[in-house]
Amino acid sequence: MFERHRVRAAGLLAVALVGGGFTAACGDDAGSDQVSVSLITKNSTNPFFVTMQDGAKQAAAAEGVKITLAAGKADGDEAGQVQAIEDAIARGDKGILITPNGPGVNPAIKKARDAGLYVIALDTPPDPANTVDITFATDNFKAGELIGKWTATTLAGKPATIAMLDLFNDKIVSVDYNRDQGFLTGMGIDAKDKKRNGDEAKTGSYTGGTYSIVCNEPTNGAEDGGRTAMERCLTKNPAVNVVYTINEPAAVGAQKALKAAGTKDVLVVSIDGGCDGVKQVKDGLINATSQQYPTKMAELGVKAIKQIATGGAKPSVTNGLDFFDTGVTLVTDKPAAGTESIDSTEAANRCWGKS
Repeated sequence: MFERHRVRAAGLLAVALVGGGFTAACGDDAGSDQVSVSLITKNSTNPFFVTMQDGAKQAAAAEGVKITLAAGKADGDEAGQVQAIEDAIARGDKGILITPNGPGVNPAIKKARDAGLYVIALDTPPDPANTVDITFATDNFKAGELIGKWTATTLAGKPATIAMLDLFNDKIVSVDYNRDQGFLTGMGIDAKDKKRNGDEAKTGSYTGGTYSIVCNEPTNGAEDGGRTAMERCLTKNPAVNVVYTINEPAAVGAQKALKAAGTKDVLVVSIDGGCDGVKQVKDGLINATSQQYPTKMAELGVKAIKQIATGGAKPSVTNGLDFFDTGVTLVTDKPAAGTESIDSTEAANRCWGKS
């Protein structure tokens, strides 16, 4: 299901899309025929999206592209993203890069495409995938699967009492269910409908032992949300010994709740692999994380729109997938047999850059 040649394919596309010169949102004097692109992230505060914005600006500088940055007010703010799409259409941008906040932005994306803009999703494939022209993203299911396999092996047959700290409980977003369901699948737990969180059996067997799932709580991908979610889980069962988190800010919040409750010997796993997250692995706050490459997503997106706008070829999806896979790597300082990983030192050299 997950072809191992995807990273090689990512490299080939990167080579195919290379170009040269810049001016970001502040604008420049390159002339009226300059390619203009909007990057619309979920928010402008999460370090992941800040890094993506920086990567887009750097790529625009190298490509002579005018870049406009916009974002929702918070993770889940669909209305803010819809307004940013409307603004991009009104400006006459050639294309849009977007990390969609939910299905509520789909009609606006269609409007942009109907107006002739090329729309690329980054990080979060929309549902359905053909809402956009193409998606450049982490294989989020694989990212979850990697930390799930690591967890199952590390437990070595011990019973697993699991807290699932997800993204939302009021909307369905692919990055949310793919990470959640990938983690369970990696653990050897039947995830049933892989596009739905929380429908798996609450007790049963994982690879090597028995499990119980205490909770599925939303975090909104934020530290305070992670802490509140973990507190709720601990009231249901204080014996939690495995915590899955949608991202590293949520993991930090979960650790604060665990520390306040005096709960020890808990495996905390996450996804993102940012520089702060890698440090948390080094410090033992996060035991394993899956590292993504948002800078690469942004660079490829800017280059692709520049290439298309100047008469070049459109990018293609990774073989066997409905998106272009930008790669993912397991990061841990406690390797597990059978699951390839890098340590926190190597991950710090890669954090959110090119895989």
